[in-house]
Amino acid sequence: MPLLIYLEIHDTTFQIYRKLADKVSASGFYVVVPDFFYGDPYAPENAERPLPVWLKDHGPDKGFEDAKPVIQALKSKGISSIGAAGFCWGAKPVVELGKYAYIQAAVLLHPSFVSLEDVQAVKVPISILGAEVDRMSPPELLKKFEEALNAKPEVDSFVKIFPGVEHGWTVRYKDEDEVAMKCADEAHEDMLNWFVKYVQ
Repeated sequence: MPLLIYLEIHDTTFQIYRKLADKVSASGFYVVVPDFFYGDPYAPENAERPLPVWLKDHGPDKGFEDAKPVIQALKSKGISSIGAAGFCWGAKPVVELGKYAYIQAAVLLHPSFVSLEDVQAVKVPISILGAEVDRMSPPELLKKFEEALNAKPEVDSFVKIFPGVEHGWTVRYKDEDEVAMKCADEAHEDMLNWFVKYVQ
């Protein structure tokens, strides 16, 4: 049975991740949602611990290192086809996993900390789903990602910019915001289709 690893959990969005993991699991995937923050998610409202301070304890490089033994343990149990989805912070560890082919497919959703050089080095099929309004990965950067990936025909890729939504829309939307909910559902479906194509 194929495996999907989700990287990144915020306290405020845990239920959404859980619901999304259940939806993916219902499609025939074995889903693992590790807490690579070890119970210490980033809290933007905590003025005493701004993002640069929090990142000292939870850098994406640590997420990449923490994911490797999880993948190894799963492979030791006979799971050979692994896909990973990274939301925001989680996109960087996922792209690192894709550079070294620890996984068979990657999906980045409103990625943060991902550079053009990172994307150019990916060796597995990758889908990048971004927001029209995003300081971390603005549409201009996403278009550069797309150009770089189009120059690598040996790596299948898909880049999509969702209009009218902001960074985090796939997991941090309000139920009354019909546009954001519709775009989140569409992004979730795009992610699932990517994994069905390359992991299942």
